[in-house]
Amino acid sequence: MEKDGCSVKIEDIQMLIQAVQNSDLVELIWEENGSRLVLKKAVLAQGADAMGARAEAAPRTAGDTRQGQEVAQEAAEGLVTIEAPMVGTFYRAPAPDAEPYVEVGSIVEVGQPLCIIEAMKIMNEIESEVNGRVVEILVENAQPVEYGQPLFIIERI
Repeated sequence: MEKDGCSVKIEDIQMLIQAVQNSDLVELIWEENGSRLVLKKAVLAQGADAMGARAEAAPRTAGDTRQGQEVAQEAAEGLVTIEAPMVGTFYRAPAPDAEPYVEVGSIVEVGQPLCIIEAMKIMNEIESEVNGRVVEILVENAQPVEYGQPLFIIERI
């Protein structure tokens, strides 16, 4: 992917994405020869106070109609919202002819895949960050999603 003197390879970008996903980093900005790459990761906050603080810090998108009070109430009720860590296309299954990763009512464990978000022709598995039961799936299959957009509501168990 060489353009205007920038020799960034897709493998380098994939490596950076993986490094951000596997670290405590929330944002990585890489600038080289006038080009800029920004990687941001959604953070799953713990408790109502942290959820409220995150909601204030994170910009709202047009597709996110949920209110901060709803998010805080969900946290108090043991509900966790899994958000899109990137912009891309949401897929419920690993392949068009495969069964969805989860359905409403499915029991999930930490690290279990919930969906895929395709970004820049890369299939990124989005994993559960909590043990729980899927209460709601907020996005239709093959629909575009924005960074920070709620995807799933999971009840902690």
